[in-house]
Amino acid sequence: MELSPLVPVVQEFPNRGIADIENAVRTQLRERGIGSDLRPGARVAITAGSRGVSNIALITRAVAAHFAELGLLPFVIPAMGSHGGGTAEGQADVLAHYGITEATVGCPVVSSLDVVELGRTPEHGIPAFMDRNAFESDGVFLVNRVKWHTTFEAEAESGLLKMAAVGLGKLHGAGTYHRNAVRLGLGTVMREVGRHVIASSGKVLGGLAVLEGAHHETADVVALRAGEIDAQEPALLRRVLEWMPRILYREVDVLLVEEVGKHISGVGMDSKVVNRHPYGGGNLWPWAPRIFRIYVRNLSPLSYGNAIGIGMADVIPERLYEQIDWHATKVNAVTASNLTAIRTPVRVGSDREALELMARVVGRDRVQDVTCVWIRNTLELSRILVTENLGVVDGVERAGPARAWEFDEAGNVAGGFSV
Repeated sequence: MELSPLVPVVQEFPNRGIADIENAVRTQLRERGIGSDLRPGARVAITAGSRGVSNIALITRAVAAHFAELGLLPFVIPAMGSHGGGTAEGQADVLAHYGITEATVGCPVVSSLDVVELGRTPEHGIPAFMDRNAFESDGVFLVNRVKWHTTFEAEAESGLLKMAAVGLGKLHGAGTYHRNAVRLGLGTVMREVGRHVIASSGKVLGGLAVLEGAHHETADVVALRAGEIDAQEPALLRRVLEWMPRILYREVDVLLVEEVGKHISGVGMDSKVVNRHPYGGGNLWPWAPRIFRIYVRNLSPLSYGNAIGIGMADVIPERLYEQIDWHATKVNAVTASNLTAIRTPVRVGSDREALELMARVVGRDRVQDVTCVWIRNTLELSRILVTENLGVVDGVERAGPARAWEFDEAGNVAGGFSV
């Protein structure tokens, strides 16, 4: 292989992390008076989703402690569509792997797929659903990270409204909403259903919007009362869009992604980082880098075999294919009404074979001119590897000497991703 040597670089993004997250959460809830109008002994359901939100166990514990201090009885519900294999046990297990258990957050975790129908949305008549345990509680408090969505652009994308819709709707609701989204668009359905669930259930007390910076750090937490969520979430999304991490090189021949997984992104890898749409099509966003080929090396164990989004890659190794739980993957794809996202890419036996193949299909006459970027995953973009022929650009600093590509006896990159 005559690929240009690899160079470790640092992409410079401001670190916006707040020092005392637990205090920030409790201060927000106390100052907004969340739960203060409930009688002592009232049961409050706290949502916990399936994404890898930084410090989520700490944040959930702080929320539960706030309600307990008011004399209320908090409990956590897994609020997710098809993650965890679409089973109650699997979804509780997902939370446990994020450190959310009764012992760690100080309140019970109650997992069920049972839902209650809340009628239909006034705009398009979409049936809306709510987790039965949440519906039978005295109040529901939404907790979710506010960020961009992987499949659409809108005023509100992924956040508290989405949690009210898909999170509380569980597997049945998620399938219903994604079916409607095939014709109406996911952004329309999410916001419409989220508003309806909040308004019609009479249960939602409010929500805690978690904002993360480019280093996946907790940058802010904002408590909103139920009636404020729809109006204020768009402004929170605009804030995090300004902090969005990205690959700062404008064009890349080959992107190597060390790991993908459901906890990293709803479609395994953030489509707005890799500039591929999970429904098909590439280089759709002009503000993102133009990427010709994508090679994914591993499926994260925290994805529980769910390989949703793997269809955005061009090439994968056989070892990744063998890690896929096709039942869990198909449940997610059918729930999302998206079979394209689980199409199997070209499979190869080793990294060397993958690189040799891709070097021939990026429009370069010479292998040494092929440019590569290698990232750990689409959440961690500060320290990455690039081929020396890419040089440095604004916002990027070289962080070490160049090193040649070295392969072990199996043909895989010796040492794997290392920065």
